[in-house]
Amino acid sequence: MLDHCSISHKVLWSRSFTPAAAPVNSLIRDALIEGRNAEKGYEKDGYAVKWTFVNDLELIFVVAYQRILQLTYVDELLATLKALFVQLFQPFLTTFVASLHAASVGKVLAADTTVTWDFRKAFERWDKLFDDVLRGLENKAAQHSVAQAENIVDSVPPSDADDVAPSDSGAATVDEEQIARNVQALKNRLKARGRPITGGGKRRPDAGSGRDSLPTSDSDTPTHKKTKKTKAKSQRKWGDEAPTESDMASLDFSYVSVDSPSSSAKPADVNALVDQSSLGIVKDGIYEVKDWEFTSTSELSASALTQALNQEKAKAEQARSFGVLGSMFARLTGSKVLTQDDLKHVLEGMKQHLMKKNVAKEIADKVCEGVSDSLVGKKLGSFQSTSSAFRQALSTSLTRILTPKTSTDLLLSIRTKLSSHLPSSQQREPYSITFVGVNGVGKSTNLSKVCFWLVQNGLRVLIAACDTFRSGAVEQLRVHVRNLSMLGVGPNGATDSKGRVELYERGYGKDAAGIAKEAIAYGRDNDFDVVLIDTAGRMQDNEPLMRALAKLVSTNNPDKILFVGEALVGNEAVDQLQKFDRALRDFSSAAGTGKERGIDGMIVTKWDTVDDKVGAALSMTYITGQPIVFVGCGQTYTDLRQLRVSNVVQAILSD
Repeated sequence: MLDHCSISHKVLWSRSFTPAAAPVNSLIRDALIEGRNAEKGYEKDGYAVKWTFVNDLELIFVVAYQRILQLTYVDELLATLKALFVQLFQPFLTTFVASLHAASVGKVLAADTTVTWDFRKAFERWDKLFDDVLRGLENKAAQHSVAQAENIVDSVPPSDADDVAPSDSGAATVDEEQIARNVQALKNRLKARGRPITGGGKRRPDAGSGRDSLPTSDSDTPTHKKTKKTKAKSQRKWGDEAPTESDMASLDFSYVSVDSPSSSAKPADVNALVDQSSLGIVKDGIYEVKDWEFTSTSELSASALTQALNQEKAKAEQARSFGVLGSMFARLTGSKVLTQDDLKHVLEGMKQHLMKKNVAKEIADKVCEGVSDSLVGKKLGSFQSTSSAFRQALSTSLTRILTPKTSTDLLLSIRTKLSSHLPSSQQREPYSITFVGVNGVGKSTNLSKVCFWLVQNGLRVLIAACDTFRSGAVEQLRVHVRNLSMLGVGPNGATDSKGRVELYERGYGKDAAGIAKEAIAYGRDNDFDVVLIDTAGRMQDNEPLMRALAKLVSTNNPDKILFVGEALVGNEAVDQLQKFDRALRDFSSAAGTGKERGIDGMIVTKWDTVDDKVGAALSMTYITGQPIVFVGCGQTYTDLRQLRVSNVVQAILSD
């Protein structure tokens, strides 16, 4: 049965069948406000929610039920309620909506300010009608289920029950005999191949022995020679003797000391680590990275999206039979009501445009559906064209999707935790951030960029080398720590940076969750402010590795889990984020803590390679609802940027 049904403008009517609150508020917060109204459904706390709109009356019909029930009549119920409710109460609702709009623009007369709306009296007939509609659909669904069950029973032949035993017995006998013959033939074939073969001629298989063919001595002879040559291959030698530990240490250049002559003799290398032109700004004592700015190479009117709008406008003008005067009158009065046919060609052009901007196809479809749902049935205002209404709706939809629902001020979160009051017996924990993602996206490189940003703000950072699988992963982080220790901080130069960055590593082949736990404890005991946890790259479909990552998360409970992804991916971004987030939530909650953890934010790398094709940002934000904290756009430690929603929207809408 249903759990909740409501009709909302400001909740005009609702009916709940269970005492538990249905997730309508969560639907409004997570789906509708964030522009995800194109979703086919919404799930929250075991509930499934479906909805539909009436845009001209600004209504939304919502139905909630327990997801496990799989009710088949929900879509038909929504359509029936929508048609019946609008048919019965359209005059009342039109007057009500008009009064709201008049009040919002200050056009309410003094005599109208005392008007009250009695919704209970206006909708007193609706309860009985709703019960009748729901009862009829439930009975129809029950009869359909009974009919399907009878069809399944009738489709079974009545004679099958009598013939089951003999037919199965005969089949079993034949199968056993065939299996025995196959086994004997396999034994004969293997036995024949194991015998030494003499003579240069070819042997013919014995009739009835089950041997299909036997290898000849001519074909066997080179095979044996090749095997002997492979075994005789000598191992690689390092000089006359095996290398010693000192020899191996001399080949490891990641252990160069900061105070060694080799590091001080190469100031040019240190300067190459920082791009002075991309340095952030210091504001109120806080080092802030620069914003990513989009520079358009062409006007928006020349974009593919605008061309699609212009084509639609030209078709509409050709289809008009009442001439220019009627067109002017329609624009002046604002009497145009948008329909699905008006938006068909424009929506297709927009979908192609979004996909060219590297937006995943699935996300492009949903954005188009969301814009269409928000426009169909709306009446255009005075002097407003279809193209302007469409552009405004698209811009609003993109802005809602990209606007983060949580804070992106990572530095504020860190300082809030570090300044929180603790009991005298409790030691302060460092702020921990875990970097996760697939192979080769740049987790270690962008971790070092974030580390540089934190050090510039006067924080002590400990890097935990938890990638114990990839060769050179620990050495790569060691080089980053050495470089960051050589870079200056503030006006005092390199002397301030020493001791602010350290590496915690335990080599290769160890448990990553254990190393992260030890690193956090080491950071707590040695007064580090932040612990950055580097993890091994893994594919989203590798369940054992995803379980290991969830173990690291559930064991250490980091303050932030940042997914590192590429700006180059399109449809793959959806698959990666969905499976990473879902695996972390499922496996971390099953680890015994009872608390599921998902992705808290994203870092998008290789941003400088995509120009205005920034659709990956839209796809990633749409999937998780989490913000993009930083984007990486270069090879130096200063090549880190923050995203502004307006800049991303401008890039997506441009040609």
